[in-house]
Amino acid sequence: MTGDTALVWFRSDRRLHDNPVLSRAVDAASAVVPVYVFDPRAFGTTEFGFPKTGPRRAQFCRESVQDLRDSLRDRGGELVVREGRPEDVLPDLAAAHDADTVHCQTLPAPDEQGVEDALATALRDAGRALRTRWTHTLVHPADLPTPIPNIEDTFTPWREAVEATIEPRDPIPAPDSVRTPPVEAGSVPSLAELGYDTEPTTDDRAAYRFAGGESAGLARIEEYVWKRDRLREYKETRNGLLGPDYSSKFSPWLAGGGLSPRRIYAEVTRYEHERVENDSTYWLGFELLWRDFFQFQFAKHGAAFFQQGGIRDRDIDWRTDETAFRRWADGRTGVPFVDANMRELNATGYLSNRGRQNVASFLANDLGLDWRRGASYFESRLIDYDAPNNWGNWAYVAGTGNDSRDRSFDVLWQAQRYDPDAEFVTHWLPELDGLPAAYAHEPWTMDDTARQDHGIELGVDYPRPMVELDGEKERDADS
Repeated sequence: MTGDTALVWFRSDRRLHDNPVLSRAVDAASAVVPVYVFDPRAFGTTEFGFPKTGPRRAQFCRESVQDLRDSLRDRGGELVVREGRPEDVLPDLAAAHDADTVHCQTLPAPDEQGVEDALATALRDAGRALRTRWTHTLVHPADLPTPIPNIEDTFTPWREAVEATIEPRDPIPAPDSVRTPPVEAGSVPSLAELGYDTEPTTDDRAAYRFAGGESAGLARIEEYVWKRDRLREYKETRNGLLGPDYSSKFSPWLAGGGLSPRRIYAEVTRYEHERVENDSTYWLGFELLWRDFFQFQFAKHGAAFFQQGGIRDRDIDWRTDETAFRRWADGRTGVPFVDANMRELNATGYLSNRGRQNVASFLANDLGLDWRRGASYFESRLIDYDAPNNWGNWAYVAGTGNDSRDRSFDVLWQAQRYDPDAEFVTHWLPELDGLPAAYAHEPWTMDDTARQDHGIELGVDYPRPMVELDGEKERDADS
């Protein structure tokens, strides 16, 4: 221990467990000033005019920061909260506390890298240093079988190489104590102070009610894995659409840093030792590797993921049609499976993996609209938004990303496969409640007698479909 003071800047690592940034600072310095900065750029607008952070994710962020502060206080520390650009705020705080070093997580997306570079320059100009650590993937980049610039651009060979050569590192325990000198802590800004006019509403139809913070994330692990024993059949249920436990629901805490993927993997390993090891326990680790894959792909390709042609530089004539886009965004396409998923997203900030793939494919492949607008809309709406996984998956489905095939889904077949009784569709589209499943999925197939019997008129009670679906597309994408 050197006897100096260090600043720890929390970013998308709002937790104490398995946080190498915090642990390193606690070990290296006699005192630590933890800081969280609400950057106004995160609450601006995207290139396509949508809010970068919708009110539900903003609220989740606020809850996460408050939980982080509570956890630090339980260990004798304090969290300094500020609003402003980190490259402006942190050098001033470092000077005020005579801290020679700022420690932080490094992230691969270009915006986050830009802030990191600006901070490094500002600190260097002030005679101080920035120390970064990679903290947010299951596999550490130093352990990869090939350097990031040389990794495969296709998931399966990359995964196979990783699984053959790497065992993920053990998670780092949370520090027992954090020594923070006297500070002016500041308050966690309200949604109104962050620029939101209204509080996000709660919809009783939501699959799960997410609360931000490490405490809630760890409680979800305990609930899902141990109390409800749902990991045992995860592979069989993960394509579900209704209810809290068809999937793990870990993604908001992974994206916001409340949960470490290594902590999740460690819990899965313990579960395998204490209860059962099967395809479901493997599959959760498999999906953590999918998440890793896009993080490393962003580190490799950077801003190319945001280009219209993507990392494959494909020349596709994407359409621009504001009316068509709004019908998709509002859940008024006339295709019930698409509309139900979009209404769930709008009402809750969350969407199943199966739903995400289908609505993305419909926008890009059936409507032919610029996939980047869809990705940007998701960025605005999702509680669990993470740049590499959101943009990487959208590019994947649109055919501009990490796949040699066109990923065009047969949404009607998908609806019948994953919602055979139309329970999900009618859950989110009450105007179709009471219809037989076949009509609920394809109301345009009703004849006049059926329409009269069920009291529904297309174009009045429910929209006519925007496009005629041909059914000659990818039917399943389980792997």
